[in-house]
Amino acid sequence: MSSPQVPQVVAPRGAPPGQSSDGPDETIPARRPSSIARTFSRGFLAKILLLAVVDALGVYVVMAAWAQESFGILWAMVALLVVANWAYFTRRAIPLKYILPGVAFLLVYQVFVVAYTGYVAFTNYGDGHNSTKEHAIEALLAQNEKRVEGTEAYTLAVVEGAPGLGFALVNDGEVRVGWADEPLADVPDAVVEDGVITEVPGWTVLPRAAVLERQQEVVDLRVPVSDDAEDGSIRTQDARNGYVYRSTFTYDEEADRLIDTSNGLEYAPNDEGNFEAADGTTLPVGWRVTVGMDNFVQAFGDTRYSTPFFKVLAWTVVFAVLSVVLTFLVGMFFAVVLNDDRIRFRRVLRALLILPYAFPAFMSYLLWRGMLNRDFGVINTVLLGGADINWLADPWLAKIAVLVVQVWVGFPYMFLICTGALQSIPGDLVEAAKIDGAGRLRMWRSITLPLVLVATAPLLISSFAFNFNNFNIIEMITEGNPRFADASVPVGATDILITMVYSVSGLDGGAAKNYGLASALSIVIFIIVATISVISFRRTRTLEELS
Repeated sequence: MSSPQVPQVVAPRGAPPGQSSDGPDETIPARRPSSIARTFSRGFLAKILLLAVVDALGVYVVMAAWAQESFGILWAMVALLVVANWAYFTRRAIPLKYILPGVAFLLVYQVFVVAYTGYVAFTNYGDGHNSTKEHAIEALLAQNEKRVEGTEAYTLAVVEGAPGLGFALVNDGEVRVGWADEPLADVPDAVVEDGVITEVPGWTVLPRAAVLERQQEVVDLRVPVSDDAEDGSIRTQDARNGYVYRSTFTYDEEADRLIDTSNGLEYAPNDEGNFEAADGTTLPVGWRVTVGMDNFVQAFGDTRYSTPFFKVLAWTVVFAVLSVVLTFLVGMFFAVVLNDDRIRFRRVLRALLILPYAFPAFMSYLLWRGMLNRDFGVINTVLLGGADINWLADPWLAKIAVLVVQVWVGFPYMFLICTGALQSIPGDLVEAAKIDGAGRLRMWRSITLPLVLVATAPLLISSFAFNFNNFNIIEMITEGNPRFADASVPVGATDILITMVYSVSGLDGGAAKNYGLASALSIVIFIIVATISVISFRRTRTLEELS
């Protein structure tokens, strides 16, 4: 006798999983596999952990921006954190989960950088105009401090703690400690032996050797006597005795004037971010203000910058074009040669040709700089039999040397992309050309070169943009030398626009910092490269029609 059949409950089409067609009374509970539950919980915990790290970094940036009063960065970071947490905790923004990291990095490292550079280009940001008006007033009051006549000398010790360097001094038998941001305050339980401070709770008394190592920091340190700025600050020259210094300037907040109490001269703020007296003299410390097109006018109207600028612009274009053309031709030559089936050991030869590309470029630059040395370089002493050629001091030789090095570093990349382009050419197209009687030159001119250019044209344009701003090769091989004899700014014959911007900005230490002018020149570079790139990309459409 067969066992009785158990009827199966089948849910109708469209019914929720686990529910039969007879209604909710015959619902079959659905079970999620335990493996899925474990996977979900682990993934969720991993997401929580990663977002916690991101939020922690974001909060750190927000706090740093708050301390620096950079409220634009602060609110931008808050917005990014809100969007990130919403995107990764909702099920309605699945595409955003994948594109948000890329968009965030694009906004931070591209859009923000370009926008901030554009903003700085219209300001006087640079030496003497680094911060706000309030900071400029504080700096001017501090810089014009003089020792108060008749004040006593205090026994002093240099101490170091969490806030940094500070001063500890003995005043009426009590030890008081302060640092740059906090005035002097009494410190109980400090130890004074034979009139010398030896121990201060919470601080480390620096020995004489450590003080000498940080002598400039000690001399520049100013510790306020009290919360009232009129009481002055403590300064020292020998790290043993402290004296009260008070500024000869006072600031009248209502009249918005700085007053020199020694002669009664008043300085009022002008439109250029400086305090200016009635006779036209200005104080050395100013603040950032918008100056409109002044930086662009200076770049092209001031002969100190316009004369070398156009020389550097011409060489930059020549360097970028020749770098692309020469590296492409050399790479194309080797690609065509090694694409021939009759060449033996092609894989080995291709691997050898890629070696310069696998080697870090900056290391290649440094090695070539040593090889081009006039007295000890391999090129002069070995290859040229002891010749005395000053490769890096002559304008034309230095330019040739830079181009040769760039060809050495860049041709393997062109070799790779040309090899790929050649191998993608259909074989039947080549066979048809041979049947039609086309010779090697005709096939090269009408088939090979156009098809290779179709595949490589966008890469050639990007290579041009890269070499137009190839800072590393110039800075590591010639540093822009030899310098122009008739230029009043530190610019040389091998400088390209980006290295000229670096020199004008003053970051190399060769001139006063002028970030506003450097940013204006950067905007000019951006416009030039963008214009050439747009025109070049449009011209590539004609190559696509050939394919």
